[in-house]
Amino acid sequence: MMNIDRSVLLKIFTGFNERAGEELITWKLDEPMRKHTTFRIGGPASIFVSVKTPGALREVISILRTNDVRMFILGRGSNLLFSDKGYDGAVVSLALLDKISVEAEILTAQAGALVTNAAKKALESSLTGMEFLYGIPGTCGGGVFMNAGAYGGEMADIVKETEYLDLHDLEIRSISNEEHHFGYRQSIFRDGGRVILQTSFCLRKGEVAQIGNEMKELMKKRLSKQPLEYPSAGSVFKRCEGRFTGKMIEEAGLKGKSVGGAQISEKHAGFIVNTGDATASDVLELIEIVRSTVLRTHGANLECELIYVE
Repeated sequence: MMNIDRSVLLKIFTGFNERAGEELITWKLDEPMRKHTTFRIGGPASIFVSVKTPGALREVISILRTNDVRMFILGRGSNLLFSDKGYDGAVVSLALLDKISVEAEILTAQAGALVTNAAKKALESSLTGMEFLYGIPGTCGGGVFMNAGAYGGEMADIVKETEYLDLHDLEIRSISNEEHHFGYRQSIFRDGGRVILQTSFCLRKGEVAQIGNEMKELMKKRLSKQPLEYPSAGSVFKRCEGRFTGKMIEEAGLKGKSVGGAQISEKHAGFIVNTGDATASDVLELIEIVRSTVLRTHGANLECELIYVE
C-alpha cells in the first residue's frame, strides 16, 4: 500500500460502517484480481473494497484520497487485464451497485448491473432496444464507459441520461445523451474524472415473444462465433475501418497461436483466451506478436481495445 499502514485504512473503513449503522463497505487484503476479471488473470490488489451505495463510494474515494492511496474503479472485470504483480493500491468494486428498475419505457440500471440482466428486465417489461446487449459479460457502467455495441446496436442508441460522481469535487451530476460524446468504443467517461453511478435507457414497447426470440438468436450467434467456453476479456483489438480485424489475424496465420496459457482463439481470431494458466505476460507477448505480424502482412496498425492495469 502506498504511504500508509493498511491497518489504519481498515480502521477508518470499520469506523465508517459503525457510524452508518450497517455494513456499506466490505474489504479484503491482497485479493487476487483473477477472481474479479473475466480473463481470470491478475495478481493481488493491496486492498479490494466493495461498496453497496453511491454514498459509500463517495466516502471510500474521499478516504483513499485523504490518505494518498491510488485507486482503480472496477465493475465486473470484463475488457481488463491486470498485471501479474497485481495492483499496488485500492481496487474499488461497483459490482454490488446492481439495481435495475423500470418506469414506463425508461429502464434505469446502476453501474454494476450486468447488461444481460438489464436486457432480461427489459424483456420482462415488454421493452425492446436492449436485445443486442444480451450475452455480453459486462456491466451497464462499463458498457456506457466504452459505448459497447454488437450486432448493429450500441449504447449511444439507447442512453437517455447518466448520473455520475465527479471526482474533482465528489458531487453527483448527470449528463444527457449528447453530452456523453459517444464514438466508437468511446465516451466522455474514458477521459477520467468521473465515475458512472447509474444510467437511464430510453426503450420502446414491443412484443415479449419477438424480443425473446431476437435475444435467443443473438445468443446462438455468439455461441457459434465467440469462444465463450474459455475465459477472455472479449475482443482484444478495435476494428480497422473497412477491414475485419479477426480476418486479418487469421490470414496472417495466427489463429490458434499460443504463448504459455494464452491462445488466439481457434473459433474467432479477434479473441485471446485463457486456456487455464495464462499470465498477463503471456497475453501481452501474444498481443505484440499479433500487432507486429498484422502490420507486416497487412499494413494495419492494430489498436488494443483491452485495458491493461498495473
